[in-house]
Amino acid sequence: TWQYHDFHLNTFRHTHADMARTSAVMSEFGRFYEQQYAVALFNSVRYEIEGGGNTQTQLLHRKDPLKNKSIFSGGLFQYLEESKKWRSRFLYVGDSYNISLYESKAVRVINCAGYRALTSMEEYLGLLNNSLSDTKAKAASAPFLKCPSQFPLILWHPYARHHYFCVMTEKEQKKWHAIFQDCVRHSNNGLSEECKVATPAFTDALRLYRQAKGHYGTWDMMCGNQAQILANLVMETLHPELKNLIVPRLKGKLQQRQRDWMLISDAVYRQVLSQTKTQHEALAQVCEVERPRLDSALRTDMDQIVTSKEHVSGKIRAFVLPRVEQLVRSKVQPYIHSILEALMEPTSRGFSEVRDILFRELVEVSKNTMNDSSSEKVGEHMDKISMLAFHPVKMQSCYEKMEALNLEGLQQRCDVSSPSVFIQRAQILMRQQMDNAVHTFEQLVHQSLDGHSGEDFCKTIQRCQDRVLKKYDYDSSTVRKKFFREALLQIIIPYMLKQLSPSCSPELPKYKELIFEDFSRFILVENIFEEVVLQSVSKDIMMAVKEAVVQRRHNLYRDSMVLTNSDPNLHLLGEDTIDWAGQIRGVKGERQGGEVANRKRRQIVSMIQLDGMPLLYESCQEVPEPGSPDSISEIRDLINPNALTLRNVRLEWKSHYRVADRASWQRIEVGVENS
Repeated sequence: TWQYHDFHLNTFRHTHADMARTSAVMSEFGRFYEQQYAVALFNSVRYEIEGGGNTQTQLLHRKDPLKNKSIFSGGLFQYLEESKKWRSRFLYVGDSYNISLYESKAVRVINCAGYRALTSMEEYLGLLNNSLSDTKAKAASAPFLKCPSQFPLILWHPYARHHYFCVMTEKEQKKWHAIFQDCVRHSNNGLSEECKVATPAFTDALRLYRQAKGHYGTWDMMCGNQAQILANLVMETLHPELKNLIVPRLKGKLQQRQRDWMLISDAVYRQVLSQTKTQHEALAQVCEVERPRLDSALRTDMDQIVTSKEHVSGKIRAFVLPRVEQLVRSKVQPYIHSILEALMEPTSRGFSEVRDILFRELVEVSKNTMNDSSSEKVGEHMDKISMLAFHPVKMQSCYEKMEALNLEGLQQRCDVSSPSVFIQRAQILMRQQMDNAVHTFEQLVHQSLDGHSGEDFCKTIQRCQDRVLKKYDYDSSTVRKKFFREALLQIIIPYMLKQLSPSCSPELPKYKELIFEDFSRFILVENIFEEVVLQSVSKDIMMAVKEAVVQRRHNLYRDSMVLTNSDPNLHLLGEDTIDWAGQIRGVKGERQGGEVANRKRRQIVSMIQLDGMPLLYESCQEVPEPGSPDSISEIRDLINPNALTLRNVRLEWKSHYRVADRASWQRIEVGVENS
């Protein structure tokens, strides 16, 4: 596809070079991972034996909120690079947040980790022009594709293939953009917090690997699962080297060179991703096989290992502490409060917006049940708010508040590449708190359904609403304080390590002599050094957050506060999602004396209705479960309507645009023909 014969030879050579580079990175990372796996296992077993206090939350948490749910499905136009044409496509976003593109009988899946969702060709061209450093195109110059409308949607990735879509109205664009952003946000958060050993081992190994290369601080491309993150790690150095080698050999106009370089970059990235996936799985398997032996050794000698670690920690602390305290006084303490204020303002605005949306939705439920409090009617209203936290459009205003986070000035001083890491983390916490609040409200209402009717039930709904809002305020404060502390540590600790490592790291190996050989797998002097640095600044960070609480800023509460209406038995309620829709179908089925219809996968976001226009094709209100026998055929029917249906749709649209906008009809007629 590159049109030049010499590219084939160069590609062959670069492919072998890429494989060698990937293997070298994975080999070095593997050494860090095996070391940190033993340390993470030690920390996990020690926590299990000694126990640790977790903050008791007021709100309930559900286990699998998206069970039997889908996020969205609908139609829009996609640009196909192979044919250089726009075609109508059916998109489905399931509970995995992967985007499934249905093209006739084929399905293409897009994992959005590492992508950015753009709505402007100017912004896209700005990013694209950075890929070719030798020449620059003006923002207004013609790109290699022309959008048939003023409402593009582009998924951009620094290494992988880009995806181009467009819609016909601004309303559609905003809705799809919110959905794409949610897919990116969820996919970026690819490391499971449930894995108490593998995940900490991976993140610590990755951090130590990058620090060994001189990269401290946050990293924008820590996105997706382990294989994707490792592929980004390889591409971080490989990509610029390939660009310097290949881009000067590209020929043709700027747009053609951009297209060719994107194809090459995507091919290399897919090759690297395939390798990192295979090699990481092998590395993880080796560690899992060795885990039982390590676990047994830990449980046998835990007391001796802890004592040995404390002894070594005391020696390293005595050596490091004078330098650390000097650095904290002169370079850290003066900036803690300003960094904290920059974090608190947008974060608290976002959580406040979550509360406002929650309040409006709960009031709406209370109003709707005032006249009709039957189980069927209550179930209908509860089913509408059940997935509120996972509705990208309704939650968008909360997320936008966090987008205002500005850490300008920290990029150079503290090696903070961008605030995106903190923005996405806060947005995920907002979604979790919204879902916890809705789930708690559901459980309380469901518990109160029996034995109440009419006005009494309406008062019960209002009492449940007040209880949930108070619990949300407390949990929101707890979650935000923890987020502030962790964000400050993520910003300050790498800066301190970068300043201290040149003078302290060369002295650390001598402390290895103090560790028994049998315990050397679980006690690493590098980890102890970082723990000492962390402990030295944690007190100042805790005091800064505590001062904000004492001053009652941003509605933060004290940790010791106990709600007067705390429910000691609330946590005995279920963790599973209440199937309101199933109960409604059950009631209707009983009334009709027949079988309840087959269960369908409920869609969270409703279809996009164009004001005053008939729909070219409708988004699915309900997508059948994969297990149902007709699911595949139903989806294919959506993609390949029969000739009569296609003819009717075409005539309907043509009739509409004859009196409205013939130019718009001409732009999308091709899409109708090929859908």
